[in-house]
Amino acid sequence: MTDFAYAVDGDGVATITWDVPGKSMNVMSMAGYGELEGLIDRALGDAGVKGVILTSGKKDFAGGMDLNVIARMKEGGAEALFAGVMAIHALLRKIERAGMDPKTLKGGKPIVAAMPGTGVGIGYEIPLACHRIIAADNPKAKIGLPEIQVGIFPGAGGTTRLIRKLGAMVAAPFLLEGKLSDPKSAKANGLIDEVVAPEALLTRAKEWVLAATDADLVKPWDAKGYKMPGGNPYHPAGYMTFVGANAMVMGKTMGVYPAARALMQAVYEGALVPFDVALKIETRNFVSVLMNPSSTAMIRSLFINKEALEKGANRPAAPDQTVRKVGVIGAGMMGAGIAYVSALAGIEVVLIDATQEAADRGKAHSSDLLDKGIQRRAMTLDKKAEVLGRINATTDYAALSGVDLIVEAVFEDPSVKAEVIAKVEAAVGPECIFASNTSTLPITGLATSSKRPDQFIGVHFFSPVDRMALVEIIKGAQTGDRAVAKALDFVRQIRKTPIVVNDARYFYANRCILPYTNEGIRMVSEGVSPVLVENAAKMVGMPVGPLQLTDEISIDLGIKIAKATKAALGNAYPDDDVDAVIFALAEKGRMGRKAKAGFYAYDAAGKREGLWEGLGQMWPVAEDQPDLVTVQHRLLMSQVLEAVRALEEGVLTDIREGDVGAILGWGFAPWSGGPFAWLDIIGATKAVEICDGLEATHGVRYAAPALLRDLAAKGEGFYDRFGGGRKSAA
Repeated sequence: MTDFAYAVDGDGVATITWDVPGKSMNVMSMAGYGELEGLIDRALGDAGVKGVILTSGKKDFAGGMDLNVIARMKEGGAEALFAGVMAIHALLRKIERAGMDPKTLKGGKPIVAAMPGTGVGIGYEIPLACHRIIAADNPKAKIGLPEIQVGIFPGAGGTTRLIRKLGAMVAAPFLLEGKLSDPKSAKANGLIDEVVAPEALLTRAKEWVLAATDADLVKPWDAKGYKMPGGNPYHPAGYMTFVGANAMVMGKTMGVYPAARALMQAVYEGALVPFDVALKIETRNFVSVLMNPSSTAMIRSLFINKEALEKGANRPAAPDQTVRKVGVIGAGMMGAGIAYVSALAGIEVVLIDATQEAADRGKAHSSDLLDKGIQRRAMTLDKKAEVLGRINATTDYAALSGVDLIVEAVFEDPSVKAEVIAKVEAAVGPECIFASNTSTLPITGLATSSKRPDQFIGVHFFSPVDRMALVEIIKGAQTGDRAVAKALDFVRQIRKTPIVVNDARYFYANRCILPYTNEGIRMVSEGVSPVLVENAAKMVGMPVGPLQLTDEISIDLGIKIAKATKAALGNAYPDDDVDAVIFALAEKGRMGRKAKAGFYAYDAAGKREGLWEGLGQMWPVAEDQPDLVTVQHRLLMSQVLEAVRALEEGVLTDIREGDVGAILGWGFAPWSGGPFAWLDIIGATKAVEICDGLEATHGVRYAAPALLRDLAAKGEGFYDRFGGGRKSAA
């Protein structure tokens, strides 16, 4: 089997069609590069071929480079990796020069990229090397270079070409943020050259090939007298561009992402030298990023492991459990969001609430989200009507007839949930799986209200459901394999990423999030500057500081959780100092963002204005402040030690789920690859050393778990011991 097909028509136009067998999206492999180069050589060497169309046999053009290939390339070390990437550059440069005379820049054969749909990563870098890029008018298509989002940057010429094509300032959001565009936006932004009707794509591509002149084939950076748009770094305008771009990088990454720094270095140095030298500079920086432990961890967690979990790496053996009709009980923000993503995925939905008004309001949430999609051109009126037509908003439990999955999302109260369980089980068939959406209530306890505890499972969606990628699936003591398979298949259908954990207080995500927010609050009570607390968190890669996160979650919810935990733990409860802070804020009516008053001050519209000045009066800032690294270690270790304990206790049974879940669930420092990856980066020995120092100063909550000490003693890492899949440490 081959990845590319080749055909020449009667007018002498060769069409190279990319169509990787067995894949829904084209991805590039090293074998694919060799095959493509052979076909380019064939076209350039055939006197009867006037030009080339490079297109796809699939609905999209290409999804990028197979990062598993990059992982294998790294095994040969930096030198082999450099040589491999330079070979890719040689191929794309061959496409770009297309057989033209190197002195006169004449005599080349036109090569056009005809993109029927999405082209990202190498799927856009190859078109960038072509002489023209024509895309089908497909609003769902995405075009761009998203590599920065998985810890690398465009290293197959995408960085160098886009900078020379658009200039540093215009190219910055597409390189540094991985911004993707639909075809019309891509044309408006200068990323591609034409947008045509889908049925006219190949016809227009052929027209251009047959009409192209020598001048049409010469890239601006190969032409005599080329000047970079916006100026190079030594030009006054260019200098200011790079100052602004560096400021943007630091503002968005806080300097913790090596890919962003390396990209800027490649851009700056590359702008000072000829194009082919710039490609070598890009490659040098690209290789340095690929060899960085942070890059390795991000690729492993955000691509390889995430993809494996989404494909059912930990799915138990069970027949297909595709959901055809789902009942969502509770039409509040969570239930409404679950109904929306289900209907959007093509699943028939029964959305039930206590009153018709509440049920209709829940359905209206989907309508609002679909309207926003229409504004972004990602949705049509017909599609909106189709999605809304799948949602039956009602108060009648009889409408649940034929439902094969229930997702209950009512108030977090066991008695309320028990009442719902009884009503549902009286209305559904004996094979229906019941999933309770909860963030704190133990699933085993809730299942006692069910007649079929083996068909009872927990699901923990994160808010807002339409935007958050993670779903935490919780197995109760009696949950059976079919219930787990059903939940996993449902999560796959709604295009989320699942992790499966065993039942325990707060499950996995919340047991790690709460120590993070608590430690930030505790430091405020100790006199640590709130500004230091918040900035220390952001400077180590957390998306928001613990105080801001507490405001977002809401302080009254924190109080409810604290009371429930204290009732369960009694004298062993460890967070009285934290409670003193949040209870005091609550007494002043400062319940967080929803109340427009919390650790932060807010304007009338609910926009944050900065940390509340009254914090310093209630908890004076101490004259002597801890150093930045100590604060960062307290905030990080408060999370990662809970992750390790969850693994020790068997709540978490796969460190891949622990790392992916941490990044997607609460934004744990993505540059690190997750808590277990971060511990492997610093090493177990160093981690134990940090724990011992923190324990001596701040107490037993920082005691190194036995598992961490054992890894340190044996010189192992978590991925050395547990990286092969589902291996509980319990």
